[in-house]
Amino acid sequence: METSYIVTFIGNDRPGLVEQLSKVIEAAGGNWHESRLSQLGGKFAGLVLVTLPEDRAAELEAELKELSATGLSVRVTPTEANVALAATRRIKLSVLGPDRPGIVLEIARALASRQVNVVEMDSEVQSAAMSGEAMFKAIIEADVAPESRLEDVSDALDEISNDMALEIDLEELES
Repeated sequence: METSYIVTFIGNDRPGLVEQLSKVIEAAGGNWHESRLSQLGGKFAGLVLVTLPEDRAAELEAELKELSATGLSVRVTPTEANVALAATRRIKLSVLGPDRPGIVLEIARALASRQVNVVEMDSEVQSAAMSGEAMFKAIIEADVAPESRLEDVSDALDEISNDMALEIDLEELES
């Protein structure tokens, strides 16, 4: 029988880091399924979904934890088997505007209070082409609970958009 784990890691960015992780996973009989890896602030961080034979799970955990000697912080978390997900609608938000504290908090608060679950978010701050002003940019994918009205979500985001001088575009994605 197979089991699944989420492996999270962070360490100083350097060549060979992904190879080092994948070598340990493969040696334990694991299969690297999905991942989100990124360089942020001179560090390299990631999430990896790994499956492997159940009898090799302890070996994988031990080997990955030994990587801490190389300066890599690793955490291994078992996944939940057969989690039933409620039917939801997927939306995509595109956010752009002058950078300032509180943008993510206000958007996250508006979404959470309307039973909208953020499932993926990428954000960055860039310099505006002409002015050089720091501009916050985010792409957010989220699942809307069946009982939530998209109009209510849109109205809340419009209010944030007006208060914080942001462009927030909401698009419902195809299932």
